[in-house]
Parts: sequence; structure tokens; C-alpha cells
Amino acid sequence: MVPVAGAYLISANPAIAKAIQQASVKDDSPQQGTPVYHFEGFNERVQAYIVARYYARLKGAYGEQGREVFLLATRTYAEQRGHRMAQRALADGQPLTIETYHRYGEWVPSDECRRRGEALQQRVIWDAPYYTFHVTQCPWAIQFREMGLSEAGVAYCKDLDASIYRGFNPAIAYETRQTLHNADYCIQCAPGSKVSAESLACPKRQSSLRSFEYHCAHSYWTFRQVVSSVFGSKGKSISEEVLGDIRRDLGNSFAVTLTKYQNTDFNVVTNK
Repeated sequence: MVPVAGAYLISANPAIAKAIQQASVKDDSPQQGTPVYHFEGFNERVQAYIVARYYARLKGAYGEQGREVFLLATRTYAEQRGHRMAQRALADGQPLTIETYHRYGEWVPSDECRRRGEALQQRVIWDAPYYTFHVTQCPWAIQFREMGLSEAGVAYCKDLDASIYRGFNPAIAYETRQTLHNADYCIQCAPGSKVSAESLACPKRQSSLRSFEYHCAHSYWTFRQVVSSVFGSKGKSISEEVLGDIRRDLGNSFAVTLTKYQNTDFNVVTNK
């Protein structure tokens, strides 16, 4: 997907401008070395990496307070996704039902994770007209586990999906009852919401989908905004450190690409 208009403008903010300059210059120092993760491009695991590094930086610097800020940033990010989905649905004259939610989702498994055999796998436990998802494989969980940060995954998934639903339509209750981070499979459900088997099997609306480059940039910049709002200049420093982690562990090109989304407004659909 092409970033929204204005996403490639250089910021007047000196700290961000410096980060862009640093990310754009090859670092030949021994500290950079060879990237730890060899991903072809942005995917589900890259998004999990960004989230996990924020968790580690926040928890390391601020303890439980940092964890609470992480949870706030996660909810903010998720609600923004739900808001965009609702905006697209309403623009098409669609009701904000659970059926519409499934059609207007913004992602499908990346080709890279499919090829690696790591794409999301889930099955529907059906008790018509209600259902429960059992997620048996998750690329986000794989990444959190490989980083030794499953506790970040527990915090992230705690109410991620419930927050997306809340952003879409707060009248739809959604629950994540357990996750792969500390159980054999995830359990997710919308208790009390009636839905048809046909609507669950309906493919997502192609024009609603966004690339994982977009989703990863959304994660980085929304977390940065929340962390900076709470902790001020110290929060901005944490985000710069996360960007440095990305450059070191994923590669310079990933950091450069993320900085190009700095002016994107993730609250609204601006690229119709």
C-alpha cells in the first residue's frame, strides 16, 4: 500500500529530523553488526518486534508505570484501527455490526509469514448463532517468544482486539480469555453477538486492507505519541532508542521507512 499523502514530509521537530538523518546514514560501527532478524519486509513479526521493544524500554525505565503506559498506547493504537474501519463502513452505508467488522478488517496474513509457515491459524468453535475463535498459531506470539518477551505479548493481547472492537462500535463486547503467550491456544469471542457462518467466512474488503508497513508505522508512531505525551522529553528518548533497536536488529532500511510516516494521521481515513 502507498502511504497517505504527506507521509514523506520531513519534520520540523529537531529530534525527529535528527532521527531521520541518523537512520538514513549507514552506521559502520561495530555495534550495528549484522541484523538479528532477517525479514524480507514488514510483516506481523516486525510489528511484534516494535511493540516488544517499547515494552522492554518502558518497563526497564519506569517499572509498573511504564507497563501501564504501554497498555494505554496499545489501547490507543487499537481504537484508532477500529475508528478507521468504522469510517470506511459508514462511508459505504454499512451498519456497524459484527458482520461488517469482519468484512472491513485491515489486514490479512503477509506473504512472508505464509511462506515461513508462521501465518495465523485459527478455528471457529461454533455454537450458532455464537462463536469462539481458538488461535493455535500466531506470528506475533512467535516473535514475542523468540525475544524472551512473552510478558509483553500478554500485556499487548490483554485487550487489543477488544479495543479494536471498541473503536469500531463500543456496543459490541469482545473478550480475549486466554492467549498463546501462557496457554496452548488463544480464546477469543464476542459473547452475546449473533453472527452467521457465512459472514465469518466472507473475505475481507480489499480496499480496506493496509500493508504491514503501514501497520508497523502505525504502531511505532502511536506508541511514540502516547509515550511522549506522558513522559515528555524522556518519552521521546525512549522512542529514539526503540528506533535505534530497529536499525540494529532489523536493518537500517526498516528504520528509514518508519520515519517516513511521521506526518500520517492514523485516526482517520485520508487515502481514499
